[in-house]
Amino acid sequence: MIHQLRIYEIFDWNKGAFHDRFRDHAWRIMKSYGFNLLGMWETKTGDRTEFVYLLAWPDEETMRDAWDQFKANEEWKNIKKTTNARHGDLVGEIQDRTLTPTRYSPLTLRTKRVGARPKRTRRRKH
Repeated sequence: MIHQLRIYEIFDWNKGAFHDRFRDHAWRIMKSYGFNLLGMWETKTGDRTEFVYLLAWPDEETMRDAWDQFKANEEWKNIKKTTNARHGDLVGEIQDRTLTPTRYSPLTLRTKRVGARPKRTRRRKH
């Protein structure tokens, strides 16, 4: 299991349109390609507003394939074109990070425990 962190620069003057588009369209289309969206946040540093979301993937190949399918989706291309024409660019800089857990990460340890067989215990005879 890997995670993907996406950070979008968004703009205060049209962030309502961005959130509408992500909530009503992008997320719906992403789900159809197996995107496992864990959470979404908005953050502000100085005068920069960012939309941040976290995805979970079984592996990098699945992640790449899903993104390729999403980007090629004709409905998404049309929605993006229409909303950008109406509201201006909704996204500035995009940062994308693939997060691979360390061997000692609680996520890795929990996954190993979940997949492990429980130890058998002997019953004491009384």
